[in-house]
Amino acid sequence: MLEILAPAGNAACADAAIRNGANAIYLGYSSFSARQSAENFDGAALRAVIEKAHFCGVKVYVAMNTVVKDEELETFLKTLLFVWKTGADAIILQDLLLGRYVSKHYPEIVLHASTQAGVCSVDGAKFAKECGFSRVILARETPLTEIAEIAKVIETETFVQGALCTCFSGQCYFSSFAGGNSGNRGRCKQPCRKLYAYDRNGNTEKNYALSLSDLCVGDGIEKLAQAGVTSFKIEGRMRRAEYVGAAVRYYRSLLDGTGGETQALSDLKRTYNRGNYTKGLAFGQDKCFLSTAVQGHLGEKVGVVKVISGKYFVESVFRPLQGDAFKILRDALEIGGASFEKLDKKGFYLHSKTRLRNGDSVFVTTDTAVNERVLSGEKKGKLSIQLDLRVGEYAVAEWNGVQVRSTERLQAAANHPLSKEELQACFLKTDGLPIDVCFESVVLDENVFVAKSALNAFRRAFFQAVSETVTENGHIKYAYKPIPNPVFKGRNEKTAVIATEFDGLKVDVAVYKPDDYAAPLPESFCNGSFEKYLYYPAFVTSKDLKSLQERLQETVIDGIYGENYSALVFARENGLKLFAGTGFHLLNALSVFELLQDESVAYYALSKEANEKELAPLIGEKSFVLSSGDIKLMDLCYCPFGKTCSVCDRRSAYTLTDESGREFPVRRYQAADGNCRFEVYNCAKLVGLGVKNAGKLLDLTMEDDKIGALACQNDETAQKQAYKTYTSGHFKRGVI
Repeated sequence: MLEILAPAGNAACADAAIRNGANAIYLGYSSFSARQSAENFDGAALRAVIEKAHFCGVKVYVAMNTVVKDEELETFLKTLLFVWKTGADAIILQDLLLGRYVSKHYPEIVLHASTQAGVCSVDGAKFAKECGFSRVILARETPLTEIAEIAKVIETETFVQGALCTCFSGQCYFSSFAGGNSGNRGRCKQPCRKLYAYDRNGNTEKNYALSLSDLCVGDGIEKLAQAGVTSFKIEGRMRRAEYVGAAVRYYRSLLDGTGGETQALSDLKRTYNRGNYTKGLAFGQDKCFLSTAVQGHLGEKVGVVKVISGKYFVESVFRPLQGDAFKILRDALEIGGASFEKLDKKGFYLHSKTRLRNGDSVFVTTDTAVNERVLSGEKKGKLSIQLDLRVGEYAVAEWNGVQVRSTERLQAAANHPLSKEELQACFLKTDGLPIDVCFESVVLDENVFVAKSALNAFRRAFFQAVSETVTENGHIKYAYKPIPNPVFKGRNEKTAVIATEFDGLKVDVAVYKPDDYAAPLPESFCNGSFEKYLYYPAFVTSKDLKSLQERLQETVIDGIYGENYSALVFARENGLKLFAGTGFHLLNALSVFELLQDESVAYYALSKEANEKELAPLIGEKSFVLSSGDIKLMDLCYCPFGKTCSVCDRRSAYTLTDESGREFPVRRYQAADGNCRFEVYNCAKLVGLGVKNAGKLLDLTMEDDKIGALACQNDETAQKQAYKTYTSGHFKRGVI
């Protein structure tokens, strides 16, 4: 069955999803959720929402999809076991390696791979399945052709509605290095939604250069279904209940073919719409993909302003109500807001503190009638029960194999026997459960006596048993098993460098990062007297992998430096060594231990968000730590210039400048399919001498003077003089 999966940032959103026809909801527990700013759910609230959902035939998936630090492992696993015991239908994890540990020790737990795991290829899907995951939530950047192949390997879930991250899933460090709030830890502050300017074609004007429109796949859902997608996910754990309800209702109408899609889409736009929607990268970058002019909720256009005697009139068929709100755009730019004032035969009047002009566009952003429509009504489960009350026997209540007996045998009545009407009236009281009760059978002796208090207690015991069965789903109640304490021995004295050229560089390990993945490998790399690794980016397609295999035939190389779990499978199947990059987010001993079980792993780089104390227990003879040079913040798998290829200068590097004047280098490179991809780097270089006993990893991707940068690697003062703008990264403080 095709599944509509809705966000539940709180109980009201869960209710809206359920009543409007969602097949499943996903939510965050109070800890380890990638949306820490959402309300999320504690133990009691989690049980209540699972109970209601399950009675209504709706599944509940709980997101515990942050990266986990070493000191958090015990709490994380105990929390995960509690969530499972409570009745979650699946648990969403980002760390596939940690998931492999969970699957080994608690095999009945159903795991879904978070979009943060970055699964976008068949190899990534294979590894997720190997780790015990039953479903992958695909990276939003995954093309339709790749989705079809992945769906042959494992059950797939794709986003169809909601906000889009500008960075490739799970690889964003912008918030982390801008202020210590890690997106990988659920605390993203969305610096990508601020104003920036690219230094391109003489442009200096700032706009929302990194902001993307909201995703709305719409009727494209049919192509996703044909590609084999099982679950269609609506993003929005930070959004209001009316948005959730409207989004579910829209996709329900599309999947069921019941009609009303036009009205449902209009309702959805009025609850939340950033940038008039894009179909997303699964279908290729469209003209609506970027939302550089408008940030936040745009709503739906309902008319234009006509200034009459100083009043703002809007000719429109829309009939607003008190409480409705509007946004005003002029030349596609937001200039202010407005509120409803009064109706007129041909339209309505607005009040605005901003001085409006003739022709200004009017968008409704709060439509109280829509909100009432999508938030009204109720959904309940059906409970058909059997009752059997006979003199001299125990009273029995039964439903679907759940049977409860009274504590004492029933007695004959002296004066007032229990009537069938009284018995049924008692069991129609559902003790707050979201159910409608009907009676499959009622066996009642004519002269049975049951005290009212005893009958109520019997009913409560029965409904409690039913609730526990429905909520907990028959899950095994696993006991927590103490975590092993892996010890990583040895030290690594090697230096590894990520670069695009290696002339004059004396290093132990070279990681070549192509400017063009279709171009031959450079001689400085092929002829160098160092270990050779080819850079395997976080986002890869089948064409990328084919090109990588062709490059492997050009010269003898040792392996690949991978930023994605799929690199493990690629390395293994091609007889290569793997250098697991910082994109693996290695931040705890269990994940490192699980990684090292793969014989293809030659080296691993620890998380660039860890401090020295957090790094220490994870260091061994194969470990590296990013010690100096460039800090990659984001991978952009789209054209930030709107695919204006005919007028593009196709420079290899650009600069992105924020409102404070900070300059972030942007690298352009060409993928195997000929499309451009981009990387955004931190405004300050990383300086430092690394960490004791770990190898030094230098990222010199954006360096002109690579030899000078390498020469000063053991002299922090020289590094600071060379870089001028610098940071020590997270070595001292780490992230929350």
